[in-house]
Amino acid sequence: MESEGYKVVFEKDSVFLHTSAKRHQDQDSLIPGVIRIVEKGSDTVLQWTPVEEAGDAPQIVFSKKDLSGSTTEEVLFDPGYEPDWAVISTVGTRPRVQDEPPVPVAPPPSPRGQWAFSISLSELKSIRKSRPGLGWSYLIFITKDGVSLQALHFHRGGTKALLRALCKYLILATSPKDSRLYLVYTHDSYALSHSFDELQLFDDNSSNLVSRFLQDPYTAAFGGFSKVTNFFRGALHHEDGTAQRALGDPSAGLEDEPGFEVITCQVQLGERPVVQREPPVTELEWEQHLDPEGRVTNVDRLRRRIFAGGLSTGLRKDVWKYLLGYYSWDNTSEENRAHVRRKTDEYFRMKLQWKSVSEEQEQRNSLLRGYRSLIERDVSRTDRNNKFYEGSENPGLVLLNDVLMTYCMYNFDLGYVQGMSDLLSPVLYVTQNEVDAFWCFSGFMDLVHQNFEESQESMKRQLAQLTQLLRLLDPLLCDFLDSKESGTLCFCFRWLLIWFKREFAFTDVLQLWEVLWTGLPCPCFHLLVACGILDSEREALMNSGFGFNEILKHINELTMKMNVNDILCRAEALYRQLAATPELLRPVQELLGLGAGASPSHSASSDPASSPQPLSPGQAPELELADSIPPSQPDSSIEILPTEDPSPCQSPSP
Repeated sequence: MESEGYKVVFEKDSVFLHTSAKRHQDQDSLIPGVIRIVEKGSDTVLQWTPVEEAGDAPQIVFSKKDLSGSTTEEVLFDPGYEPDWAVISTVGTRPRVQDEPPVPVAPPPSPRGQWAFSISLSELKSIRKSRPGLGWSYLIFITKDGVSLQALHFHRGGTKALLRALCKYLILATSPKDSRLYLVYTHDSYALSHSFDELQLFDDNSSNLVSRFLQDPYTAAFGGFSKVTNFFRGALHHEDGTAQRALGDPSAGLEDEPGFEVITCQVQLGERPVVQREPPVTELEWEQHLDPEGRVTNVDRLRRRIFAGGLSTGLRKDVWKYLLGYYSWDNTSEENRAHVRRKTDEYFRMKLQWKSVSEEQEQRNSLLRGYRSLIERDVSRTDRNNKFYEGSENPGLVLLNDVLMTYCMYNFDLGYVQGMSDLLSPVLYVTQNEVDAFWCFSGFMDLVHQNFEESQESMKRQLAQLTQLLRLLDPLLCDFLDSKESGTLCFCFRWLLIWFKREFAFTDVLQLWEVLWTGLPCPCFHLLVACGILDSEREALMNSGFGFNEILKHINELTMKMNVNDILCRAEALYRQLAATPELLRPVQELLGLGAGASPSHSASSDPASSPQPLSPGQAPELELADSIPPSQPDSSIEILPTEDPSPCQSPSP
């Protein structure tokens, strides 16, 4: 439909208006219609009309005062949708513009006609999009008067096409406070666009740059000006014949939201080295590190060997006590035995505290009663396929329960949180002793206790640091995950919470943990292990066409299918690749232990008498990120399942 002064530039059918917010709508509450963008002289409007009245339905618009101060007739209009979006306001009938082409006289409008609307694009303030995974995609248009129009559901798709069409007339920028809200700006920023056009820094429409500039001035501006450097570098080295990547296309092949491409100053990483694991430390090699009185010598060298190859099975029972701080590296054998006697007395005094609580006392102690109930439930389902814990009367289950209850007395502020039983189980399996298991577990919890704090600040910080590392290592994979609403890496929550306990086979977890306990080659090597897993699944994720739910399902199905040696090799190779890059930002260098005086090969202490304690994830240097992770609700659950509302960084539900 096109005539002088009236031109339809976009049209999409099967756009339904839901007049009821009920979950099960009847047929009358679903009104099919057509959405159009129409150029009317100097104005451009957005129209939705029911299908049977397309083109001749009365135009319903929001009441506006004319120059004389009078208003049109007002009719009450209740959007009738979600309460936080529904704003009751008034609408009226706009007189037709005189220079519009004549149209046939419309018959009396049907009841559906009251839902039609037409609004000038200049009156739009923002556009809200639907959450992923909620069925049909919908858009809600919000006016500058604060009125939310009825949600339009696109039963056959088309939201992205509509937003692309709107970008011809408007600038859309994601709200920094809500990733699902697009803020609308007009092209009044012509001077800024014109300046960029004059400089010819960009080969596409500079209005896209203005959108990016409004959303993230630092990234857009410096990313754009970096192209000047790239341009001259390409001109000076043109004779090399190297292929130049098209400007403005840092994520070729990926479909991004229109107008939200981010130009980044990507650090050029060197070639990734090939890493191979070494054989595990043997009992003979361990004995060579003991002096005649039982002190451990050459601790740095021993820790590097453990990192590179792990421990043989027979050594774990003794060496884990050193790695977890129960034994001191510089103590003699006799001193360690005396230490065990003191710690044994201390343990049983704490155990007696909860053992001596009567049933009547426990009825008045809801916190202890809650800990006991949660521990009993979790112990009954922890590693039950392992012979050490199988069967209903297995003594291993009793020890698991008693150690966790005693830890509640040792650290009553933290108490017990779901997931701790996963951390204790391998420790108890290796030590085969209740007291040794408790103190080794306590040393482990000293490293990761902040993972279990109610605020989850440590978990959010680690996910942010993981995102920063992955974007540095593989920006295309990050762009892909962003496009699938998975860019916050919340599916890695369980990995970091319990150090990959449920991702690898039980025996592989023993090797992985002893490698991580060395604190080498950096305090946060577990983040690079997560990067290694994502690197191993890169092709499967990016070439599959997965959406948000499919990505979660794929990650869940990796459980027990990964090779720990392959992942450790990848993680170490990623570290070496980053360590060889001199242009890393200082926060990344600090995170990886590459600051002044740190060796790229390892970060071991030169003092053999000190017990090596890697930084806990919560002690890692904080990174200043452009996209902060929204706060999540505390949740002790650690099972990951697809949900209807994949809120960023919310603890997954069991």
